[in-house]
Amino acid sequence: MLFGRVKPLDAILATAEKKSLHRSLGAFQLTMLGIGAIIGTGIFVLTASAAQKAGPGMMLSFVVAGIVCAVAALCYSELASMVPVSGSAYTYTYAVMGEILAWMVGWALILEYAVAASAVSVGWSGYFMGLLKSSLGFELPQFLASGPAWSYPGGVPTPDFTAGVVNLPAIIVALAVTALLVIGTTESARVNAVLVAVKVAALTMFIALTLPVLNGANFEPFTPNGWLGHESGFGVIGAASSIFFAYVGFDAVSTAAEETKNPQRNVPIGLIGSLAICTIFYLLVSAGAIGAQGAQPLMGPDGAALAPGSAAMASQCQALLAVGQEPLVCSNEALAHVLRSISWNRAGDFVGLAANIALPSVILMMLYGQTRIFFVMARDGLLPEKLASVHPKWKTPHIVTIATGIFVAIAAAFLPVGQLADISNAGTLFAFFMVGIAVLVLRRTDPSRRRPFRTPLVWIVAPLTVAGTAFLYWNLPFESKMVLPIWGGVGLLIYFLYSRKRSHVGRGIIDVHEDDSDAPPPPVPPVPSMH
Repeated sequence: MLFGRVKPLDAILATAEKKSLHRSLGAFQLTMLGIGAIIGTGIFVLTASAAQKAGPGMMLSFVVAGIVCAVAALCYSELASMVPVSGSAYTYTYAVMGEILAWMVGWALILEYAVAASAVSVGWSGYFMGLLKSSLGFELPQFLASGPAWSYPGGVPTPDFTAGVVNLPAIIVALAVTALLVIGTTESARVNAVLVAVKVAALTMFIALTLPVLNGANFEPFTPNGWLGHESGFGVIGAASSIFFAYVGFDAVSTAAEETKNPQRNVPIGLIGSLAICTIFYLLVSAGAIGAQGAQPLMGPDGAALAPGSAAMASQCQALLAVGQEPLVCSNEALAHVLRSISWNRAGDFVGLAANIALPSVILMMLYGQTRIFFVMARDGLLPEKLASVHPKWKTPHIVTIATGIFVAIAAAFLPVGQLADISNAGTLFAFFMVGIAVLVLRRTDPSRRRPFRTPLVWIVAPLTVAGTAFLYWNLPFESKMVLPIWGGVGLLIYFLYSRKRSHVGRGIIDVHEDDSDAPPPPVPPVPSMH
């Protein structure tokens, strides 16, 4: 039966206890990891793109995306507290709706994390090269500073190496973060806490300097492209679908459940706490950017807003730069640019430096989340089990971490940021969609199971999660929407050709049988200190 392979929750929990990762993270570290994953590329890099799609209405876009994330976080929290193991939406789906849907969710999460990590690596590279040029006057040769440009004649991807060959800084940062994760999660969390402090300090300074000089006229018209825009991907909702990338990462907190002390208490705190803090920051930062400089989109001759990153928009931006104008929507370092435009040049440089220092923490959490998804899928037999090996000294899944880091570095070396954020969103929204369904199904099929955290108003919150994620997905640009079904088709081929016959559940291998599922799991031997 195609949908009949459901892994019992008791077996999932027992498997995790027998092959567990070292539990070392508390509520504060989880919240810091969540903030570290969330605050980054979205607010530092995508602000200009959001303004081009929605104008000042991007403030509403942050609210819309935040609401969808909030209801999804409540669903995540219930499942994460019930099933405190690695795997995130993949594990929850396996326990509720069966193996094939779990495989599809895990496959979508791989797309989300890999593309996001590559995109942030490329974004960091741009900030890094800009900082080197402004402070030291040093520039890498163009062929080492960026990957090739890509065109699509007849729908065939074609690289143009005149713009660049390989993005060397992006390779370096991706591999450096990979090495950090291999050494150990606790060390990674400590470094990440410092990077979070840098980001929060920079954003707090931005808010303090821009809010006093707000100009109410800059907020008019507030929604120049309307709510749905002239085509898919524009308007307040289209910008919300893209801005969703600014919230990507909070679900990575749930993938750390297996390495969390007292996960029933700490995972919900980490999820909801990090989301609430970041949403407040986003609203204040976007209000400051709009009020201080304005955020009206550039329009084409037909009166419709130009697509961010398009040749037509690049041409208009160059024409404005030639006469000494650079609107927010044209900037590659939006927040630093806003501060310089109101004569806070040193502060603008500090924000640019903060982005350089802090963006690696986002790469860290994307890599962290993906390696844990790989880890738990390999542990279930759906991927080669060698990937689930844990390093004897560092207690981390080193093989899959290294393999993932190499893949991300290669993608970052040769691919542009472009539509990467939207492509990543497609995988994320699908995973959240499945979590909303899983909560409802479990409430019906296993109502008596202990739920340390219960989603409030679940028959309202969970359907809102399902509807909200589907609506945002539908409003992504067409090309980005199409990546998910194509990627999913490849995943199904792998599943039926390799994974289905090697699945532990399919072969009847479960660590705890139904007859003794209530027996306590065997004790986990103590892990030696790494210090």
